[in-house]
Amino acid sequence: MKASVHTPNPFAGLGAGALPRREFAVLFAALLTVAAGNTALQTVLPAIARVIHIPDMLVAVIFSFSALLWTFSAPYWARQSDMRGRRRLMLLGTLGFMVSMAGCGLAIHAGLNGWLVPVATFALFATLRSLFGIFGSASNPAAQAYVAGRTNEQQRTAALSSLASAFGLGTIIGPAVAPLFILPPFGLAGPMFAFAAIALMVMLAIARVLPDDDPTHQAGRAGSGAPASEPSVAGSTTGASVKAAAAGRPQRLSVKDSRILPFMIFGFVSGSIQAATGQALGFLVIDTLGGSALDSQQEIAVIFMAGAFATLLAQWGLIPQLGLTPPALMRWGTLIAGAGTAGIALAGSFHGLVIAFALMSLGYGLARPGFTAGASLAVGRAEQGGVAGAVTSVNGSCFIFAPAIGIGLYQLGPTLPYWLGAASLACLAVYAFVQPALGREPGEHLED
Repeated sequence: MKASVHTPNPFAGLGAGALPRREFAVLFAALLTVAAGNTALQTVLPAIARVIHIPDMLVAVIFSFSALLWTFSAPYWARQSDMRGRRRLMLLGTLGFMVSMAGCGLAIHAGLNGWLVPVATFALFATLRSLFGIFGSASNPAAQAYVAGRTNEQQRTAALSSLASAFGLGTIIGPAVAPLFILPPFGLAGPMFAFAAIALMVMLAIARVLPDDDPTHQAGRAGSGAPASEPSVAGSTTGASVKAAAAGRPQRLSVKDSRILPFMIFGFVSGSIQAATGQALGFLVIDTLGGSALDSQQEIAVIFMAGAFATLLAQWGLIPQLGLTPPALMRWGTLIAGAGTAGIALAGSFHGLVIAFALMSLGYGLARPGFTAGASLAVGRAEQGGVAGAVTSVNGSCFIFAPAIGIGLYQLGPTLPYWLGAASLACLAVYAFVQPALGREPGEHLED
């Protein structure tokens, strides 16, 4: 049976017998805030780098270092979410994002005003950004495991795709509102302070709305025989909780596990190409259109917004209406992303870049949820925390070397990252068609 979806919005299909809308809304808001904040940061950093005179490559290094920390910390936080509860880890991740954004804002503000030399500004910004890599990675696997733990196999593709659409919506909101926050006295640092304040409000919503599923609290209650590794709608423990308690400390699910390894390979390759080409895009716009760093800020924002709208079209429109399953999402999404990536290399105008980037984003908007849902469906319910950690770790690893590679290729030739990216995506599409695990339909997976 195909895990098809017939509703066009992220909250449809949630309610009685599934994940309550209020809880999903909070999870959605948390991931949306992170996506919007990071995309806003990505759109203003090229201008900041040119104003402060930080080399382009160092901008990539900042993201790479944070991603390296994210990759190693995400599996740890995923296991902690099994033992300590999803809400607790959501709070920790959102707090890490908030502190990191506020600190980065202070560092950039000091650099823009000449209080710090460029090297010191870079070092302080990179250090504070690392807090997001260490602690911010806690919220993503916790949110994914929270949703997966309350949905069956047929619902899960739809639910996880809906959750993933928070990133698509965030990448619309981030570039759209970033220019609105570039105001005195903070200037280009303004968006970072704004998203730190928004994260604080999201933390309050998490604490108020999500049920307390901390096993250390559950253990002391009468009649609770196991920690609530997977919260139920009523807040009581589930069968998976009993299994987790009997097994003791949750076992880490390795990315090399044969059940999920093909998905991890697909996710790493596709994510790395997306990271490399996306990191160079802001500089491509500045250099192609010939304006100053500040003058090009609006064009960069529009291009990112077009890509984000295309991502939402995929996740809120095409996936629900066409009832697409993970194999179809990965195969056709990769082909479409490859066509859009080649289009960026061919585009010589602003409108051409908008259309090509939107097409590329449409493809990734299909392929990335397919990778996430496929990996989730490949393991049992009791291992959802582990697979969420593996997926989050792989997503973070895509930003360790890829941004620096993208910038390095860009310096060799502005279109080089996009031609190589298109060729690599074509090879990845072949892999998605021939790899048996990636072609397995949801009904063929066995669930614990």
